[in-house]
Amino acid sequence: MGEIRDFKSGKPGKPPPGEAMPRRLAAIVVGDIAGYSRLMQLDEEGTHTRVKRTERDLIEPTIAEHHGKLVKTTGDGFIAMFDSPVEAVRCSIVIQQNMIGRNAAIARDHWIEYRIGVNLGDVIIEPDDVYGDGVNVASRLEGIAAPGDVFISGGIYEQIKHKMVCGYESLGDKKVKNITDPIRVYRVLPDAAAYQRTRRRRESILLTLLGLAVAIIAGGVLWYLLAQPRSKLAELVQAPPSPATSPAVQQPAPSQSSSQSSSPVPAAPTQQASPQPAPAASPAPDVPAPEMVSLKGGSFSMGSNDDPSERPIRKVTVRPFAMGKYPVTVREWNACAAAKACSFTASGKDDVPVTNVSWSDAKQYVTWLAERSKKPYRLPSEAEWEYAARGGSQSKYWWGDQMQPGHAGCKDCGGDSTAEQPVKVGSFKPNSFGLYDMGGGVDQWVEDCWHRNYQGAPDDGAVWTGGDCASHVIRSGSWKNDARYVRPANRDNYDTNVRYPTHGFRIALSP
Repeated sequence: MGEIRDFKSGKPGKPPPGEAMPRRLAAIVVGDIAGYSRLMQLDEEGTHTRVKRTERDLIEPTIAEHHGKLVKTTGDGFIAMFDSPVEAVRCSIVIQQNMIGRNAAIARDHWIEYRIGVNLGDVIIEPDDVYGDGVNVASRLEGIAAPGDVFISGGIYEQIKHKMVCGYESLGDKKVKNITDPIRVYRVLPDAAAYQRTRRRRESILLTLLGLAVAIIAGGVLWYLLAQPRSKLAELVQAPPSPATSPAVQQPAPSQSSSQSSSPVPAAPTQQASPQPAPAASPAPDVPAPEMVSLKGGSFSMGSNDDPSERPIRKVTVRPFAMGKYPVTVREWNACAAAKACSFTASGKDDVPVTNVSWSDAKQYVTWLAERSKKPYRLPSEAEWEYAARGGSQSKYWWGDQMQPGHAGCKDCGGDSTAEQPVKVGSFKPNSFGLYDMGGGVDQWVEDCWHRNYQGAPDDGAVWTGGDCASHVIRSGSWKNDARYVRPANRDNYDTNVRYPTHGFRIALSP
């Protein structure tokens, strides 16, 4: 069942020497059991027996019934290939619905639940396996799916959206590990009315909360009125509004007669000519500004041979500028949010880096900071960021060629770097320029549009525009990435207007 055969003859075998491996467009289904290690600890033999029975009685027959091919099983999962995206998704739904029945008579902590990802892609075929980004994307979709769910890519959705009796919930673009471009993700809902029921349920909850809020406000106003003495209540009802509390548009001009003042009269133009300035344009002395480090600039070799996007290595000369000593913190960001100039209020401790920031969000912050301070704050260029991150070195990391604990915050950087969230800024050693967290911690936006490599890049440290400006460059790696991402030369990109939980930024300042 699991053997891949030649699609013309049906016979197994590799291609003759010197010939390329066969490729084809296919719908790839990847399934994996959630919490498999925990299940094995609870009951190793029982879990193994149940998984094998599920594969024999459900997974393999269902794939065959939907005209698919089981490529292989992986102990706690499977990979299958289909000619038809419709059949691939139908097969996935049938597997998940049958698993609900199989788990019904079993204690909750012994349930076998699959996560399933489905993707359409060009794959390389071998007799007992398939390879390529098409498989990798399906695997990443499976990895972010909840137990019992089927997640599909945008390519699958476009093929099946009008051909199946089921619903779909768009989850937006997701950035997943080792896949360059974000993936458009949809969650499959088993029947056509499911999405409408979900939406109606959410709307009902929102309306209920809104009604409750209105009732509380109305009750508070009624209580206040009833609690007043009769004499005070009469004064409130009969007394005319005082000038201090009346809106300017309701005040009559001095020349108006008493008969005219009983009708609404627009305010005179002179009364509208001096509006209060918006908070974003009115700098407050207590608003925290990020601490900056002045850099004298200079020449360095930008890039590396570790990844195609980092080539060619070239000499770049950077002019003097200042760089934020730390990534922008929650406290600094929320000052902008309080001024109504940034679009959300960040959660978390004041001294940790702000996260879940899009490139557009970062631009809002630097624009506000520049206006309130009258200083040319901005995002750094990609060349400025790498120059600052290297700290005058040309090694793999700013401190040398080998990973050393205590220098960066990432998944396998050692020391206290294994946290589930970013630690406060300045927790690790600074580089020789006195800059902290220039690798690990949070991903950091720069000004440049995304280009796949450095062919044609400027050599004067300037921002590189053009290219794909729907995406912008992001640097540093985060606490969730492994050590190779914290290299000063490492570069990636993400959608300009999309937020992601590991994305933050730091600022630069022109002389």
